[in-house]
Amino acid sequence: MATVDTALTPDTAPGLDAARVLRLAAQSLFDTFGRTAMGTMVVDREHRIVWIDDGYRRFLPALGHAEADFIGRRVEEVVPNTLMGQVIDSGQAILVDLLSNQAGTFLVTRLPLRNDQGVVIGAVGFVLLDHPETTMLPLMQKFSQLQQELDSTRHQLAQQIAKQQAAQRRPKHTIASFIGTSPAALEVKRQARRVAQIDSTVLLLGETGTGKELLAHGIHGAGRRAAKPFVGVNIAAVPDTLLEAEFFGVAPGAYTGAERKGRDGKFKVADGGTLFLDEIGDMPLALQSKLLRVLQEQEIEPLGSNRIERIDVRIIAATSRDLAAMVSDGSFRADLYYRLSVLPIRLPPLRERLADLEALVEAQSEDIARRSGLPARSVSPEALALLARRGWPGNIRELRNTLEQAALMTDDLVLESSHFGGSALVQSSQPSQSSQPAPASAWVSRESGASLGPVPPLAATGWRSLGEQVVEVERQAIGTALRDARGNRALAARKLGMSRAALYDRLARWPELLTPG
Repeated sequence: MATVDTALTPDTAPGLDAARVLRLAAQSLFDTFGRTAMGTMVVDREHRIVWIDDGYRRFLPALGHAEADFIGRRVEEVVPNTLMGQVIDSGQAILVDLLSNQAGTFLVTRLPLRNDQGVVIGAVGFVLLDHPETTMLPLMQKFSQLQQELDSTRHQLAQQIAKQQAAQRRPKHTIASFIGTSPAALEVKRQARRVAQIDSTVLLLGETGTGKELLAHGIHGAGRRAAKPFVGVNIAAVPDTLLEAEFFGVAPGAYTGAERKGRDGKFKVADGGTLFLDEIGDMPLALQSKLLRVLQEQEIEPLGSNRIERIDVRIIAATSRDLAAMVSDGSFRADLYYRLSVLPIRLPPLRERLADLEALVEAQSEDIARRSGLPARSVSPEALALLARRGWPGNIRELRNTLEQAALMTDDLVLESSHFGGSALVQSSQPSQSSQPAPASAWVSRESGASLGPVPPLAATGWRSLGEQVVEVERQAIGTALRDARGNRALAARKLGMSRAALYDRLARWPELLTPG
């Protein structure tokens, strides 16, 4: 490289102005780097390589390029890991840096080049040392140690984040968490354990507060996907305009305001595991067809993307609405309903399994005490009897709220009937006229025409446990419904709001209710 004589003699020094001194200093610095550097490269404003010296040419074979193929190319295309483009774009020098690629590891300096107006027109890079790991051994050892520590910290942080995310997506309940030993509760748990072993879609049907989400967790935890994510979406809680993005994700820059990196939808997050669709009956019709396609094809297409992504997700859906009726009135797609109800499980309301009331009260009271830090409360037999007469339209969720309210309003360790004296509870605790046991009388079976005797009287004296009282109420209610339905069991089941299977189970326990007389 040509050099310029920059010596300042006594005769010339007084006549130099500041601008010329700066130019000469820059030229001197450039010449010094040029003489001492092992290689020099100049890049223009568009990042194209315009010149290299003889020293740099010896690196070209290791980079896999000939000089004719190297000059004129963008520097990022031919020199891996270079930061020359960053120097041009920012106008900031990088005085000392380590560059590593297939040609080796180098100590480099990068400086921006400016015109007389101060505008960046390119950059120059100097290779100061090759193989600095030998000539700068102490510094390189320190650098290597810091790099290893950084990599180790990043790895540990990634593991911690992965563990936290996995813990958040694990099932929170087991099938055993569905408390109850009544025939209805045992049947629900039997069906749940059975469907947990297969990957078909499950539809959980039941009133609000019956434990559908709890059972969904239990089914996931008892199956082969237990170690994979369990992701829940409450469709009723997400605005209709956001549901598609929530389910299928968003491609980078799909719309104004979208995240630059894009965002995975719940199907992608649940890949390999289970997606729980709560309140599926609230899904808009426009989205039902897209959900049906995902269920059939196991493929999703993120919003704003043309890329199809394969997924492996098991679906558990739940609703408190009558989907069959919604299909009839056109507010729910019939094909989606059939696809969802491959394995339907009906969760009985609390009023159909009052034999479980005492166990539910005990479990909920213990959980309330644990979460609130208050002493555990017990419930007196009289208070249990009062609770057993309630209709419980909110089911177990309402039961918990009632117990929590009573526990927070008193310091007594035993909750009596007076603690549940709220007007709403008192009013709903009064049995309706239709639920009162009717006098025993003879009635005729519509199915067989046989004359059936009166419902056998139950013991009315002596102290009985809550369980015995609940059984008595249930038995009398079934007898009354059968009498009113003239022996038609299907009609009696509808009157009682229970399935025929549950009614047949009770009648197998009390065959005397069908004894002809």
